[in-house]
This record gives sequence, structure tokens and C-alpha cells, in this order.
Amino acid sequence: MDTMEKLVALCLNRGFVYPSSDIYGGLAGFWDYGPLGTEMRSNLKAAWWQRVVRERDDVVGLDSSIIANPEAWVASGHVENFHDPMVDCRKCKHRFRADQIDPNDRCQASEDGQHDLTEPRQFNLMLSTSIGASEGSSSRAYLRPETCQSIFLDFKRVMQSGRLKPPFGIAQIGKAFRNEITPRNFIFRSREFEQMELEFFTPPAEAVDWFERWREDRMQWHLDIGLPKEKLRWQEHGPDELAHYAKLAYDVDFEFPFGWHELEGIHYRGDYDLAQHAEHSGKDQSYTDPDTKERYVPHVVETSIGVDRCMLALLASAYSEDEVANEKRVVLRLSPRIAPVKAGVLPLSKKLSEPVQRLAMELRKRFNVAFDATGSIGKRYRRHDEIGTPYCVTYDFDSENDQKVTIRERDTTDQERIAQSQVAAYLSDKILGY
Repeated sequence: MDTMEKLVALCLNRGFVYPSSDIYGGLAGFWDYGPLGTEMRSNLKAAWWQRVVRERDDVVGLDSSIIANPEAWVASGHVENFHDPMVDCRKCKHRFRADQIDPNDRCQASEDGQHDLTEPRQFNLMLSTSIGASEGSSSRAYLRPETCQSIFLDFKRVMQSGRLKPPFGIAQIGKAFRNEITPRNFIFRSREFEQMELEFFTPPAEAVDWFERWREDRMQWHLDIGLPKEKLRWQEHGPDELAHYAKLAYDVDFEFPFGWHELEGIHYRGDYDLAQHAEHSGKDQSYTDPDTKERYVPHVVETSIGVDRCMLALLASAYSEDEVANEKRVVLRLSPRIAPVKAGVLPLSKKLSEPVQRLAMELRKRFNVAFDATGSIGKRYRRHDEIGTPYCVTYDFDSENDQKVTIRERDTTDQERIAQSQVAAYLSDKILGY
């Protein structure tokens, strides 16, 4: 079993990720997040929001609707340009994205295993729905394929209500939907996913400088949440690879178990988006500097990363197998900030459960901790290693007398005896850094 298979099995068995509507056979490209996955996603989004919004005085947040006026997607170019090349196999009837056909995929309806493919044709990736009581072209709307367009639509209102002036940014975390031809590689490419996006509006002359600043900041964030430096690289888009809106573009690539792929995109979009929406809506999107009286349409630097894809990168880089006391173990070496459970609180014996429950309740005011009294202490340590819990706090029979507990560190398995009253401060220092 390869690493990816082991990781998928762990996620299913331990409550990170499940196939959506699994009792009915599931639905390709849709996933549900279990208790541990929900906690980990929450921690990941909080880490992004903390860095991009709360630690800065030039970025504010937005939470916009999933559905917008359909004309917004005409103006953005999605109706005309948001396509992938699609082919069908005449024999097995399977559908493929023309530029991503796996050479190892064999046709089950052909004796030689070779697909009989149609000519490529363009397939629009937007998922449509109907608004109102009647269905028809006049009621058609789209589930947003990206979160950034609503930021452009609200740009003027946010700027005016927040008394902002360029350079400033608007950040958003939200769901997006794409009718992918071939969802694949677990949660890497899905039809429903969540994005963390920033649109940073700048005077035209400052845009390239801000582009480089955000490139540096975003790479550092990936390192700070625990991704190894050797698994990250920059990938520049060549002139023939740039999207229709982009002037410059770099991807942060990550080495997944199935190869190097895009993790985050940093794009210099020029004034394309605001200019397009101004033209199609008839609403001016320019800004006039009150000091210089210069009037311009702000240029945009964008950073965009998928929550699900980032979570997969974290899980893949954290997964490892080693031996402790001649016993094999699986361990997720997640950053304490990202780990779904910060500490396992364990009584050495069920007879000691009452005081340990009190300790767990006190710690829950600040951290997500798990009380666990079932099985040998060794098995409980292994369970917490496998889900990435960075610390285990063990209350033993001596604890009643000396009011101390033993804290075990996940990666090294080193143990330290500290006062029970100091546990919260200890965990704060180790997990939060203060």
C-alpha cells in the first residue's frame, strides 16, 4: 500500500474525511469532513485569517453570497473562457479531461485496453442552478466557481464604508464549485471546495512591488504552518500560460505523493476585473486620491489557495511511520497550531477519571482536548500519535499526592513532569507561543 492509500485509509478510519452520501454510493468530487477534519480545517482557516487579516491594518474581511447576478460571470469572462477540453471513450463511455489522461488507465471495454477517444470539445466548468419558481434561461444562475469575483463586486462599498484607500486588501474564505470532468487524487481536485483568497488593490505604479511582497509573505506562511521547505517550490507562468486576466503569475507548488502540483496561486491581475465590471454594470469603479487628485482604476494582486488542497498537503507531509520501543507506530507530525486535538488528557487508570475530567474541562476553555480512558496507556498514546495530537497529559496515582502530571511530546516521545496548575500555561507556550 502506497503513502496515498495509507493516508486515505487513515482519514476515513479516524474521522478526518468521508465520501459524501456514502451510504448511497457517494458522489464523485464531493467530501464530508468528520470531527477531526472539521477541527483541522478550522485551525487552518484561522491560521490564514490571523496572518492575512488580523495581523495587518491594510486588509479587511468579507463574507459574500455563493450566488451572484449571472451578468457578473459574463463580465468576468467565465461564461466565455472557463472551459476545459473534454473527450469521451466510445467503448467504455468514460469521460476524461483531454490534457490529464492517465497513460496507465486501461479501457475495460477494449481487448487491448486502449481507449477510443472522441475529438476534444470545450466543457464549461460552472455549475448552474435556477432561481425562482419557474425554470428557464431567464432564471439561470451559477454557483460561484471562485470567491474573488464577489470581492470585486463589493470593492467600492467596502472601500467607502471602511474609509479605506489603496493600497488595501479584501480577504474572504468561502465555498466554490466547479463541474470538474475528472475529480481525482482524494480531496486535491473536487467539485465542491473552499478557498482562502485575498484581493489587494493598489495604485498602478505600486502593483509589481506589492506582488513581490505578497509572494514572500505567502511562501513564509506555508513554512510557518509546518510544510517542509524541500517540498515547496516556485513555478512561474510563462507568457503562453498566463490566464486571460493576468500580467504576472507564480504558483507555490507542493510535492504531493502523486507529484508536484499547484498549492497556491499569486497573480497580478492588473485592472482587468474592476474595468470589466465597470463596463458591464455601468458603475464606475475608479478611485480618486484625495491628496494628489489622481484618478485611476486600482490594480489587483491576488493570492488564492484551496483549504482542501492545503489540508491534503499538510496531511501528506505529516504522515510518517517509525518505531517506538521496538513497536511500529503511525504518526501525523502536524504543527501544534494545525493539529485537530491539542492534547490528550489521560488517566493512568479509570479509577482516576474524576480528577482528570476536571482537568480536561478546565483546559477546554482554551484548547480542543480529548479525554481518553479506554485501553492501555501505550495504546492511547498510539491513537493520539496517529491523529497528530502533539501532547498527552497523563494523571497517575502519584498525581493525587504531588499534584503533578506527566506530559508526553508526540514526535520525540520525551516525557516531562510538571505541576498540574501549570498545564494550561505549558500548552499555551508550546502551541501558541505565548
